[in-house]
Amino acid sequence: MSIAAAILSLQCAVPFTAQADVAKQGVMLMNRIGPTSSELFVANADGTGERKLLQSSVFDYHPSYSADGKWIVFTSERGGLGQADIYRARADGTGIEQLTKDPAVDDQATLSPDGSRIAFMSTRGSLKANIWTLDIKSGQLRNLTATARTAQDSGKPDGFFRPSWSPDGKWIAFSSDRGTEWRGHDAPHGWEHTQELSIYVVGADGKNLRKIATKPGYCLGSPKWSPDSKRVVFYETTTEETWGARRPEGIAKVSSQIVSVDIKSGERIEHTSGPGFKVAPQFVNNKDIAYHIKGGPLEGLYNTTGSATVKAQLRSPVWSSNGAQVLYEKVDFKPRAQNLPLYSWDPEWDYQYTDVFPALSNDGKLVYSEKHRNSSVVISDPDGTNRQVVFEVATSGLDKTQSSRGLAGAFQPAWSPDGQWIAFGLGQWFQERRHGTAKIMRVRRDGTGLEELTDGTVHSGFPSYSADGKQVVFRVYSEKEKGLRILDLETRKVRALTNEPDNLPGWSPDGSAIVFTRRVDEVNFDVFTIRPDGTELKRLTTSGANDGHAVWTADGKQILWNTGEYGFRDEASLYDRTFQPYGQNWAMNADGTGKRMLTDSPWEDSMPLYIPAKFLAKK
Repeated sequence: MSIAAAILSLQCAVPFTAQADVAKQGVMLMNRIGPTSSELFVANADGTGERKLLQSSVFDYHPSYSADGKWIVFTSERGGLGQADIYRARADGTGIEQLTKDPAVDDQATLSPDGSRIAFMSTRGSLKANIWTLDIKSGQLRNLTATARTAQDSGKPDGFFRPSWSPDGKWIAFSSDRGTEWRGHDAPHGWEHTQELSIYVVGADGKNLRKIATKPGYCLGSPKWSPDSKRVVFYETTTEETWGARRPEGIAKVSSQIVSVDIKSGERIEHTSGPGFKVAPQFVNNKDIAYHIKGGPLEGLYNTTGSATVKAQLRSPVWSSNGAQVLYEKVDFKPRAQNLPLYSWDPEWDYQYTDVFPALSNDGKLVYSEKHRNSSVVISDPDGTNRQVVFEVATSGLDKTQSSRGLAGAFQPAWSPDGQWIAFGLGQWFQERRHGTAKIMRVRRDGTGLEELTDGTVHSGFPSYSADGKQVVFRVYSEKEKGLRILDLETRKVRALTNEPDNLPGWSPDGSAIVFTRRVDEVNFDVFTIRPDGTELKRLTTSGANDGHAVWTADGKQILWNTGEYGFRDEASLYDRTFQPYGQNWAMNADGTGKRMLTDSPWEDSMPLYIPAKFLAKK
């Protein structure tokens, strides 16, 4: 599908609050990795006097002060979880006012020095992250970055983030990964992408775009201006470390430094050294720079003069122009409730949250891996009620620490066509698979009859039943053997279907095709289909980013999957506990035509599954 058609499809969507008169086809379940709550707080610069900024907080984040300290702009998902718009409030938290209202992501706003305009990141218009300005009084919008002048290879990263308005009102600084390559971490093992950023400025009128700071192999992010508009400060880290910065097991092992440049001469000053992942730098006067160490044992607020240190767990700090107060967010990652309502970009479907690898039986029963607990296999009604654990990982012999972290467990449960059996992969996953084991198991829907279908000598996982229930397709992984295998359940013989690095197979409802994900190079996965006899291999996606978690709709006419084709929506280093923070859910016809976007959130969305209305009505 063309980009223009995708944009039209997205822009025709309306908020779910206005969709009551649209006939619903059912519910789309989906997984989301990101915070489950976020509240704004304000405190004195030394950390004392902390209080909530907003009494009616509803998932609010990324605040910013006006130059005179009277106003605060911030992002909120008050229109529905996952739908980001810009709001403003008085500095005391009163007078909340919505500034943008669009199905796209609107985020990372900053006020102009006179308070009349905002610059912000938005995916409106192109589905990619661009820098826009909004005149608050007139409502006039302007895209500063998606122009012929800035056009790049559409298959490569091309996002613009974290705008900052110069105090003299003439310039807007921002970070961008335009012109870079998709790179995986820990090459050649990691598929999750790292991010290389440079710092740019553009005139507030959209003219004179230029790069002011770059360093090959490094990520330069979150620029802020000095009070005299002569320098821009930013954090700097290696491109590789943008992976560890967003992983809980990696954040204490990576570091960054605070650097500034003179925008005319390019003179460079490194203001910090030593450990700690330093982000969110901001001049509080012409010499002193405040910043945040994100995660790890040093987490807290610091400044370059060493005069104040606040040890606290927080995110996205910004200081008032006089440096007297600091505004920040506190986030939580408590598990979301199964079937939690989310914002819907499609008026015909209600969106709801699910834990990982959801699948629907032919008689309307839901199964999924309960990853937020220990990745046991759970079944329930499609609305989340009548929950029952049919396979408990805690008693399986797997390492409990790994299963609690989602690195081991029972993944991708799959229903047999008669709804009596559930097959799944049991073992160690993600980076643990290189030295761990996994095998295909199955269990009856009442939790009895557990049996091994493979012996674990080759790492095996992600099964799917054939339409007649006589075969199971799954993937194998080792240094010597990769690809898809088909197991005959009667003879227990296994035959090779593919011998490439393929994963996540799913048999079509009519049995004629298998959808799967193939690693086409070191940093890219795409979606393919193949007939069960190994013929008619078709590549359905070709983006330079990752495409995966493809599943069939119940009628076999469409394939749902998630893709990173339109790139990051923020600086990768600023995310927490995520893998691919820019994935969005899409749908396409079974032959790869008719691609359309289903979500446009700031978070990592994946694992979509349609639940037709006929199953939701059943009790």
